[in-house]
Amino acid sequence: MKSVFITGAGSGMGREGAKLFHAKGWRVGAVDRNDDGLATLREELGERLWTRRVDVTDKAAFEAALADFCAGNSDGGLDMMWNNAGVGESGWFEDVPYEAAMRVVDINYKAVLTGAYAALPYLKKSPGSLMFSTSSSSATYGMPRLAVYSSTKHAVKGLTEALSVEWGRHGVRVADVLPGLIDTAILTTTPNRSNDGAAPMSAEELRAVAPEKGMLRLMPASSVAEAAWQAYHHPKRLHWYVPKSIRLIDLFKGLSPELVRRSIVKSLPALMPKRQ
Repeated sequence: MKSVFITGAGSGMGREGAKLFHAKGWRVGAVDRNDDGLATLREELGERLWTRRVDVTDKAAFEAALADFCAGNSDGGLDMMWNNAGVGESGWFEDVPYEAAMRVVDINYKAVLTGAYAALPYLKKSPGSLMFSTSSSSATYGMPRLAVYSSTKHAVKGLTEALSVEWGRHGVRVADVLPGLIDTAILTTTPNRSNDGAAPMSAEELRAVAPEKGMLRLMPASSVAEAAWQAYHHPKRLHWYVPKSIRLIDLFKGLSPELVRRSIVKSLPALMPKRQ
């Protein structure tokens, strides 16, 4: 039986990933800080689901959870590690408190490093294994008002590229997903630290204003889970874009980062939070 270990699995993309891999017959390890989310996931999935409350910034707890999960696998190995846990902070860079910015770094990037170090010994035991991480469309070009979040996702993307080369000598594959606008709680709970009179949009408001077509259309969390499933079964692709058209930003930036910058500056007013 194949196995996958997913961080941030109590809600959103990680939860949808746990459900999909479980439905495919995999043994799923799901960790999160959200006890309630894990409890409802256990009620929904039952057998072949292993859960534990884990703060991914706690290295010892992270390592212990992964070791305990892998000990229950038939070969003591791991077929797929999905570093998915993430948080956001929005606002002009200087308005985001340093401590809040460092929390984003700790969860979005340092925890991915922890996951990589911790998972490698187990991944090496399973032929065709994959370390998969959640990056972001904001890793295609630095996103204003999400500067620290965007930089952590660039770091995840860079780590993916480097380790995809390095870990080839271990027989371990590495890939990531770069989601665009995904219908998850992070879109409505990320605090706006700048004093421009706007709170995060509600889910209903966001769905009302999101475009119906194009790369910035609102996508379901299940679309990212499906990308993760496809990534395991298509060993050559490095970056998975959701939707696929987000790849165009990377292509345009490679030709002219200044052109992309001008486009973002022009679009910035539309990116600002608004209230009627």
